[in-house]
Order: sequence, then C-alpha cells, then structure tokens
Amino acid sequence: MNATSKTESMAERRTVDTAGLQAMLSSGRKTAVEIGTAAGARIQVGRRVLWNVRKVQQYIDSASE
Repeated sequence: MNATSKTESMAERRTVDTAGLQAMLSSGRKTAVEIGTAAGARIQVGRRVLWNVRKVQQYIDSASE
C-alpha cells in the first residue's frame, strides 16, 4: 500500500478529519466537534467522519463579525 502524501496546505483541502479540524481551529477535540457541528460541516462516509473546511471557515467568519 502506498503512503498518503501530506503536501496540501490546510487552505487547499476541501475536507479534514477531526484531528485536522483540531489543528485548523487550534482547539481540543470537544470544541472542534462543537464548532464543526454548529457549522453544519459534518460528513460521514461509512464509519469515517470528515469536516467541510469551507463551511467551517464561513461559520468562523460570520461568528467573528
């Protein structure tokens, strides 16, 4: 199996996993999940949970204004 490359920056990604969401928000798991859920950014594929980066960024922008 080939290793996944990690060359994309966070701004170029469409989705991130929960650990990536935590890194993007500089927060803990609980806060990251709360923000992602409030933004309506949760995507579930089988057992895997991904977060829509654009929706999270829009939510953060609207909350900060």
